[in-house]
Amino acid sequence: MTDGLYGRGTDDTYAQAGFGARVRRGERPAIVVVDLTNGFTDPAYPTGADLSEVVSATATLIGHGRAARVPVVFTTIAYTPAEADGDAITWLHKAPGMRAMREGSRAVEIDGRLPRRAEDILVVKKGASAFFGTNLAAILTGLRRDTVLICGATTSGCVRATVVDAVQHGFSVLVPRQCVGDRAPGPHEAALFDIQAKYGDVIDLAEAAGHLAQGAPIDV
Repeated sequence: MTDGLYGRGTDDTYAQAGFGARVRRGERPAIVVVDLTNGFTDPAYPTGADLSEVVSATATLIGHGRAARVPVVFTTIAYTPAEADGDAITWLHKAPGMRAMREGSRAVEIDGRLPRRAEDILVVKKGASAFFGTNLAAILTGLRRDTVLICGATTSGCVRATVVDAVQHGFSVLVPRQCVGDRAPGPHEAALFDIQAKYGDVIDLAEAAGHLAQGAPIDV
């Protein structure tokens, strides 16, 4: 075992506890792009950061998915004026910068550098996980998908929450490391360590592309 982010001792502790095994690879993958909206990828917004490399890598992955006729699902966080300005959503008290994510605003639009198509499903959410309070699980089940490749932002927030819920809904999870990003390296790396140890496999973009090429297309 090589030294990981937190050193050999931490890696050994997790391994001895029975964590970090390789996840089962399914045969029917889907790509889920979590919150790569302007509000997260443009540093001009309070919630934003320069995630240009993440957007570029995700666009590349989507290209591989298109070639393999694999479905792509995008998510965005968007609040009505009543939600954004009111007291009903507890998360907005903890993270008031999220109040900028208003329905109809540029902040909630998918980053234009991503190759989104009209047939791609868009899931609008109010919380961190793309599964919580949405029909994402039903969508993936209806498409007969068994594995999700999760991209997006932020690694320590909405990506990690989506990964955890994906596993709890019975999907195998792969996270291409180049396709996720955060506002700071510490939370990003800690989240990747946690995902790899407990919930999914953190893999390289090349491996993710290879898995997509082997998967069953959307109409089979």
